[in-house]
Amino acid sequence: MKRLLFSLVVLLVLAASLVAAAGWWYAHRPLTLAAETVDFTIPRGVGMRQAAAIIERSGVDVDARALALIARIGERAHRIQAGSYEVHAGVTPWQLVLKLSDGDVTQSELVLVEGWTFRQVRQAVESHPELEPDSAGLSDAELLARIGAEAAHPEGLFFPDTYLFDKHSSALAVLRRAHEIMQARLESVWGERDPASPLSSPYEALILASIIEKETGRPEDRGLVASVFANRLRIGMRLQTDPTVIYGLGPDFDGRLRRKHLDTDHPWNTYTRAGLPPTPIAMPGEASLRAAVQPQKSDYLYFVARGDGSSEFSRNLAEHNRAVNKFIRKRGG
Repeated sequence: MKRLLFSLVVLLVLAASLVAAAGWWYAHRPLTLAAETVDFTIPRGVGMRQAAAIIERSGVDVDARALALIARIGERAHRIQAGSYEVHAGVTPWQLVLKLSDGDVTQSELVLVEGWTFRQVRQAVESHPELEPDSAGLSDAELLARIGAEAAHPEGLFFPDTYLFDKHSSALAVLRRAHEIMQARLESVWGERDPASPLSSPYEALILASIIEKETGRPEDRGLVASVFANRLRIGMRLQTDPTVIYGLGPDFDGRLRRKHLDTDHPWNTYTRAGLPPTPIAMPGEASLRAAVQPQKSDYLYFVARGDGSSEFSRNLAEHNRAVNKFIRKRGG
């Protein structure tokens, strides 16, 4: 009887060893993939067994029950993290478990560039191959409502930056984040504004910042560009800035600004109308936001492009005309 019990114990130990060896072999055996690279997304709140099933359906030839068991034995089953993942040929079940429990997610990025219009922002977002285009087909007003924006016009409301996101994320979610960041940055700089600023609201600061963004060729000129516009606003002088006129022309603008464009009145024509235009004309960066509320001190009222990205600043019309002759008309003097 004792000998029989001993034999059974030996057999059980051998069987357990064989199972453990088989498990170890399976856990470290390269899996077959449906393609060279397979990606999948694990939603929030999903357990290891559900995640394993998602991975199996995505094209990874792994036994979902075996993968869940490996994760449980390795004490990682409860550490699974949501997100987008990417696996390549040669991946093993144990590597899959480590990837899920370490949150080794694959992220994509979207770059929103300073000075872009909202039309360009929508194009970049809705054409991104790894964003779900859930904003496509919405009017601007519908889009703003979906992201919780209170403004009636979308221009300038989104902060230019590089945004990282999980693959197959919502386009609206990325836009909502860009809008919230812009609101936070705008609120921050407005709280630090110069007491002598001619601006009366954060939205006016956003409008002016967008003009500064479009008019600044070199970063070192930004403060003086801002001072010209602030000085003009203080004395009631028209801003007379070409980018606002071009914005008002919309997609019909052919790239060449003519005298007739400057003389044709519309809400964004700062040659025919005093004060700020009704909306921003582009997406300003933080440097332009700060310049709008904290312009450099100067008595300049004019500036003209030198042709190398920098600007020539003038205090009066006579100085400005000489600068125009020198840098625009090339007459010298």
